[in-house]
Formats: sequence, structure tokens, C-alpha cells
Amino acid sequence: MSKRIVISGGGTGGHVFPAISIAEAIRAAEPDAELLFVGALGKIEMEKVPAAGFRIEGLPVAGLERRLTLRNLSFPVKLARSLGQAKDLLRAFRPHAAVGVGGYASGPVLWQAARMGVPCLVQEQNSHAGLTNRLLARSASTICVAYEGMEKFFAKEKIVLTGNPVREALAQGLPSPQEARASLGLDPGRTTVLVLGGSGGAASLNRGMAGALERLAGQRGAQFFWQTGKAYLDGCQRACDEHAQRGLDLSGVRLAAFIADMRAAFAAADLVVSRAGAGTISELALLGKPTLLVPSPNVAEDHQTRNAMALVSKGAAAMLADAQAPALLVERALEMAGNPRLLADMALKIKSLSKPDASRQIAGLVLGLCQTNTI
Repeated sequence: MSKRIVISGGGTGGHVFPAISIAEAIRAAEPDAELLFVGALGKIEMEKVPAAGFRIEGLPVAGLERRLTLRNLSFPVKLARSLGQAKDLLRAFRPHAAVGVGGYASGPVLWQAARMGVPCLVQEQNSHAGLTNRLLARSASTICVAYEGMEKFFAKEKIVLTGNPVREALAQGLPSPQEARASLGLDPGRTTVLVLGGSGGAASLNRGMAGALERLAGQRGAQFFWQTGKAYLDGCQRACDEHAQRGLDLSGVRLAAFIADMRAAFAAADLVVSRAGAGTISELALLGKPTLLVPSPNVAEDHQTRNAMALVSKGAAAMLADAQAPALLVERALEMAGNPRLLADMALKIKSLSKPDASRQIAGLVLGLCQTNTI
């Protein structure tokens, strides 16, 4: 009899890509397993999961805004509808195990699964556990974490330190820096700084880059591959065009709204400037990439700062506060990129924190839970 497993959560690439990695590892270990994703309607998972070859159903669930807004008035209605739909999906699919990776949809799905007696696994990516996972963990059989010291959030006997899953394509190794740079239209022989604002871009990082274009004009040190996010691309391109019209040489700055080939982007980079999402940090650790982290202040319980500090305390990354990024981002990046000894030391230290087998380990735990469910 094939095993049936439901995987829920999403909302951001940081939740979706690890979930897909777990699903791929389950499929590799158990090719006959039936997998069903449940996400939030209108969120990134509704596009990325089918593209990866998996079935997904969407719930109308949404999160509570931290500020007062009329949108919060619809939260109880959406939650009630999502709980009902999650129950119907689970009754129809009859899973042997349920996995929650964080994000809006994981709450209704795992809560209903636990009530139905389905063994549940919670995957907590951050160094500071989110409220949803803290609540779900009470009825979960297993809690997979990426950081030490998570006993302050979860029952010690349920915790397994697995690390965070990473995209399978990254785990297979990278092309040479020279090949990667050439494929991205960059100078193959030049020190390269990759600036990542996440799938949607980051306003403070974009302001830091746009405000320093005059500083970067004509300089022969590092080149910058700048991911702006779709919503910011036009404004950032306009800033570059205005400088170019004044005769300034910005050949060392290349823009992209979104980077489809992250293998090439990471391979090209000598230094990465990035938000401090748990998934991104795990990928950077796997690849041994020196990093300047700029934690987003717009996340629950400031967990990105906590993620970053876990690396900074070990000398495995540097950190710049979001409020400082518009004024200091480029100067800090140039300073770090010009120090090969620092980059080499950081690369070794961040690499030592990686857990490359996270996906396979979590998949094994999920399949083990299936054995305890006889439905």
C-alpha cells in the first residue's frame, strides 16, 4: 500500500522551497508515495509547487496584520473556512502523516490532522520558533529544527536537529565562478557581490544600491549583481539610466528583477548581501558563501535578527541593521569584498554549520511516522 503524505505551509519562498525539497526526498526514498500539498490561495506555493510536479490545494487562510487594519476583520471568517476545507481535504486524502513547514496554511491543516489522529511532523526553520509552530508542536510527534537550544520552545524529547532542507539543484554542486559569471553577463574575472532582497525585493537594500551608484561608477574593484524584486525594478533601472545619461560608467552593476538560475548566481558570488531568512542562510551555509546579512525588520518576533546573530556570534557572517543599509550597504560590501582573508575565513566557518542531508533525514522521519498510522 502506498503511503499518503500531506505537506502544508508556504507564503514565502523560504517556506515553499524547503517543503519541495522534503517532498523530493520522500519521492526519491518511496517512489510510490502519494503527496498532497496544501497552501494559501494567492501565495507563491500555488505557482511553485505545481511547477515542481506536485499536486496542491489552496485554502483561503491569511495571517493577522501586526498593525490595526480592516483586513483583520476577515481573519476569523477565513480561518473558519480554512479549517472546514482542511478537514474535508484530509478526510478525502486519508494521509498516513502530515508535515507542517510554517506559513498560513500549516495551522488549519496540522490542527485538523492531529484531531483526526494523523501523526504530525513540524519543521521549524528559524532560531526563534514562530507562534503557529509553537502551538502545533503540542500535538506533533516530531519537531525538526535547524538551530541548537530549541528546548526553550519545544519539548526536548520531540526535537530532532536536522538543519533546513535546501533546493536539490544547489545540493548537486555549482559551476565554476568564471562560467557562472559569463552566463549571467558579468565579467568572468572580477570579484562579484550578489545583492539579494528575497523573491519580492527589499526596499532598504535597493535604496542602499541606488544611493551609491555614483560611488560605484567607474570603479574597478567588485562588480555587483543586484536583484531588485519585480516591484522595484523600474525605479532602480531609472536610477541607473539617469547616472548613465550623465556619462557615468555603471558597467560594474547588473540588475535583475528575479534570478531564475540561483545556482549560477551563487556560484558567481564571492560575497552575498542578503536578508536573513532561515532557508537562505541554510543554502549559504551549504555553499560556504561569505555573507553580509541585513535582517528584515518586517517579520514576526524579529526572527531574522536572531537567525543572523546565531551566525555572527560564530564569526560565520557579518550583519548590518536594516536602518543602516541605505547609507552603509555598499561601503560595507566593498570593504568585505576587498579582504580575501576575511572572505576565506567566513567561508570556512559558515560551511561548518551546514547540514546537507536535512531533506533526506526529514523524509526518513516522515516515512517512519507513516508506519504508526494504520488508516
